[in-house]
Amino acid sequence: MVDQRLARLREEYEAEGLSMAAADPDPVRQFDRWLDEAVAAAVPQANAMTVATVDERGHPAARVVLLKGYDRSGFVFYTNMESRKSAELEANPRAALCLLWLELHRQVRIEGPVEAVSDRESDQYFASRPREARIAAAASPQSREIPDRTALERLVTGKETDFEGGDVTRPAHWGGWRVRPERFEFWQGRPHRLHDRIVYLADPDGWRRVRLAP
Repeated sequence: MVDQRLARLREEYEAEGLSMAAADPDPVRQFDRWLDEAVAAAVPQANAMTVATVDERGHPAARVVLLKGYDRSGFVFYTNMESRKSAELEANPRAALCLLWLELHRQVRIEGPVEAVSDRESDQYFASRPREARIAAAASPQSREIPDRTALERLVTGKETDFEGGDVTRPAHWGGWRVRPERFEFWQGRPHRLHDRIVYLADPDGWRRVRLAP
């Protein structure tokens, strides 16, 4: 069966390609370059990324979060450490990330093991958030059932009272995860669906680059 509504949603990709010669030997530098170009092109929320996890039963789940930091040690996002995603990462400490920049016909996939970031890093990032966002993080029992939105708003109001006139410190249930990359894929859309796919694979000597068929 062909859904004609979906069949009509077809776009030809005309962007300049990504050659092996043009791709930086260092995947983090290549990511730097593409992220800078996404920001320069005014891609909305260029740091938005899908995080895929698998629970102890082998059931996958995916959701969109924001990339909040990265370097050669890994790619970091922050969340409630009692959420579903955190429970899955505790049970199966590996994740896959995907950043999609449709305006540039690009995506980047990153895969590897995860680790919790340090309390110091979590404290520093939490302190940089707007006060309202810090109160919301302290109040919300993320991934748990609530009767209605009014109940959530009451929790927020209670935390506002608790912190009235004082600093909103990071709650113990809130922190970050770092994905330590073992594999990168840089995907560039090309005409006729003959896309460019450059993959970086970690090995003892650094990174090995290969090209995949689209």
